[in-house]
Amino acid sequence: MRLVVARCQVDYAGRLTAHLPMATRVIMVKADGSVLVHSDGGSYKPLNWMSPPCTLREGTTEDGAVEWTVTSKTDDTLRILIEEIHADTRHDLGVDPGLQKDGVEKHLQELLAEHPGTLSAGLTLVRREFPTAIGPVDLMCRDAAGAAVAVEIKRRGEIDGVEQLTRYLELLNRDPALRPVRGIFAAQEIKPQARVLATDRGITCAVVDYDALRGMDDAEDRLF
Repeated sequence: MRLVVARCQVDYAGRLTAHLPMATRVIMVKADGSVLVHSDGGSYKPLNWMSPPCTLREGTTEDGAVEWTVTSKTDDTLRILIEEIHADTRHDLGVDPGLQKDGVEKHLQELLAEHPGTLSAGLTLVRREFPTAIGPVDLMCRDAAGAAVAVEIKRRGEIDGVEQLTRYLELLNRDPALRPVRGIFAAQEIKPQARVLATDRGITCAVVDYDALRGMDDAEDRLF
C-alpha cells in the first residue's frame, strides 16, 4: 500500500464529472490497484476513488506540475494534480485473513436453535430455516401447548424486521397443518417503534443476551 499526504486537486470524468478543489488530502494506492482520495473528516468513505482494474500513470503537466492519471477499463479518468507532497510512504500489509464477525444473525440463530427455551418457556425447535414461498423463517418452533411459533432473528430489531415476520405469519397461517402460528421477534436490541408495531400485531418481542447464550454453550461444552 502507498499512502501520500499531498496538497492536490482531483477531477473525475466518466458517467458524471466531479471536482475537488486544491486542498491537503490523503491519497491511498492499494495493492489491488484501487486509488482512493480521503479528507481528514466528514466520513470514512473516500471523497473520490477508482476501483480496480485501473491503471495509474505518474507524469507532469506542461508547466511541470506533478499529475497522476488513473484510468479504468471503461475509460473513466481520475486526474490528481499535486501541488505539494507532505509525506509519501509504502507499506507491505501482507495477506489479510479477512473480517471475522461475532454476534451476527447467523450466530444468534445457531445459539437460539440450541436454546429456544430462552425465548419462551417450553419452546422447542422444529427446524431452522423453515422454507416458505417468500423466504425461510429463521426458526420454526412449538410451544408447550404444541402450537407453531415462527421466530425472526435480527441483531438490531427495527420495523423492517417486524414487517418481514408479519409476511411470514400471514403465509404460514394459510396452512391448515400449521395454524394458528404466532410470532416471536428476537434481537439483541429492539427499537421502540418496532416494539410498538410488533405488539400491535400480536407478535412477542424477545431481547437476546448474546453473551449469556454463548456462555451457556461454553458451559455445555465443558460438561461434555
